[in-house]
Amino acid sequence: MRNPESVLNSLAEHSKLLDYKYERLYRILFNEEMYYEAYQRIYAKPGNMTQGSDGLTIDEMSLKRIDKLIGAIRDESYRPRPSRRTYIPKKNGKRRPLGIPSFDDKLVQEVIRMILEAIYEDSFEHTSHGFRPHRSCHTAMMQISKSFNGAKWFVEGDIQGFFDNIDHDVLIGILKERIADERFLRLIRKFLNAGYIEDWVFH
Repeated sequence: MRNPESVLNSLAEHSKLLDYKYERLYRILFNEEMYYEAYQRIYAKPGNMTQGSDGLTIDEMSLKRIDKLIGAIRDESYRPRPSRRTYIPKKNGKRRPLGIPSFDDKLVQEVIRMILEAIYEDSFEHTSHGFRPHRSCHTAMMQISKSFNGAKWFVEGDIQGFFDNIDHDVLIGILKERIADERFLRLIRKFLNAGYIEDWVFH
């Protein structure tokens, strides 16, 4: 099997061809090396010792569990579990909802994220810093310090319930502009429709 670096570099190279469409992304999810890489990227992050909706944590991860996961993805019987909803406090005193997926789902999500990042990262504006590799609030501040010419107003905004109200059909439509792999898109839609559990009630 090809190592993850080669796979992701190949995807990134093809992303430079604006009319290129990706037709065989789903089979990347059969590559166990991708899951090892995903595990390395997320295992030390805070919160991974928190139980998901399946009651398991990163401690229960094993090669056998990854093989079983790949088997379910291969025959398309894989179904993401609903996330377990909890709340974290916001600075304004309100609470922000947070979904905690099962670790199996988190691992698959990370592989998908790696694939999508390789495809789309190069298309973002250089002024975009949020949720991008090697970028953060600090890099945004550095860019401002180098190019800022002064202003009278700063506007801070937040879209209420943004992620809860994204139109899934529009999102999938945007992905279809570059991705022509229906199995891969179906998997993403499964995650979008997985829902969440709060107080043992499915939403």
